[in-house]
Amino acid sequence: MDVYEAVTSRRAVRGFTDRPVPREVLERVLSAAAWAPSASNLQPWRAYVVTGEPLAELKKRAGERVATGDPWDEREYETYPPALKSPYYERRSAFGAERYGALGISRDDWEARQRTAADNWQCFGAPAALFCYIDRDMGRPQWADLGMFLQTVMLLLRAEGLSSCPQMAWSMYRKTVAEVVSPPEGLILFCGMSIGFEDVTVDYVRTGRAPLDETVMFVDG
Repeated sequence: MDVYEAVTSRRAVRGFTDRPVPREVLERVLSAAAWAPSASNLQPWRAYVVTGEPLAELKKRAGERVATGDPWDEREYETYPPALKSPYYERRSAFGAERYGALGISRDDWEARQRTAADNWQCFGAPAALFCYIDRDMGRPQWADLGMFLQTVMLLLRAEGLSSCPQMAWSMYRKTVAEVVSPPEGLILFCGMSIGFEDVTVDYVRTGRAPLDETVMFVDG
């Protein structure tokens, strides 16, 4: 797949088939993703790939927490600033309106939104999931490295004909994830990522992007 095609076709897919993802494909993707840039080659990411029975058990435990109304785990990092200013607030609001509007869910239907959000912890039906951790001693530059690694993984998955959905939502069930993957002390779960073959029967609305002149400035002669 052409690099431009991989970039423009990548999106957060929220509906997967149960078709298994071959381990050799995942190993090929993650071996190549290791070449993602990182300051001084620290490679600060620690990834856990979960499939089969361990993933089924994770989904089961997460589903039980949802069903019993178990409170979310306290976040170990701030997902968004407390007060988003313009234009970020408008972009986030537009995303929410598009996402839930496509599902026929009104803005004030909190219960329906919660039910939809619960699909996160079932990996939207995906047969594989990746959980990305970082050492809690790392600083902001290393968190940026983490983002470059994850983007590289997602683009390589597209080259393999696979889709993905990065999910910070898993940080709210980080203790449940830890029960299954047993990470060493000192790591923070940044996000999960659902991986698999897209279920093309699931409707979606493609989220737009800001025009180039809103985010990029050319300084030239």
